[in-house]
Amino acid sequence: MLAKDLLEFQNQLRSAGVMFAYCGYVTEPVLAGVGEALKQKLAIDDLDTRTARSVFAVFVEQMQNIIRYSADREGPRPDSRGEGATPRELRFGIMTIGRQAGSFVVRAGNLLEKADIEQLRTKLEQIRNADRDRLKVMYKENLKSEPEDGSRGAGVGFIEIARRASKPIEFDFADFDDRFAFFALEAEI
Repeated sequence: MLAKDLLEFQNQLRSAGVMFAYCGYVTEPVLAGVGEALKQKLAIDDLDTRTARSVFAVFVEQMQNIIRYSADREGPRPDSRGEGATPRELRFGIMTIGRQAGSFVVRAGNLLEKADIEQLRTKLEQIRNADRDRLKVMYKENLKSEPEDGSRGAGVGFIEIARRASKPIEFDFADFDDRFAFFALEAEI
């Protein structure tokens, strides 16, 4: 049954156009390893440089969002010498990269606190509704301004994803339990 179940799962992914799928704990080394495989696949496919760079940039931004913000996490753990806790955490999420109707589709998802949904929804709706010129202005403004409370970056990740996408980003939230929701974001390139 094991082989049959996994083969069926693989076939479902392939029939959905998925060429990369990762579900699990995400770290910078995981991002680098999967990123290297993605670069090789894009080179084999002989994509134009602009498309390849956009797919890769969106992949990196999506993975970094999981690394920085997923509420599904483990850690910190005592270090190997028993000298207290390391500041490292493992964050859990899912990412797929596929092709549909001649475009690349990058999807990512992770848990977040329900209390964060409205602020995130408002931000993403502003980004989704902005045209190219407005996205450029938003990007520059965010680089110059102080990061928002709780931010672990410059606050430009979602804007960068939208700038690289060929159509407006899609996002959704699904209830998980009383405290958490599952957040999903999709960019088509």
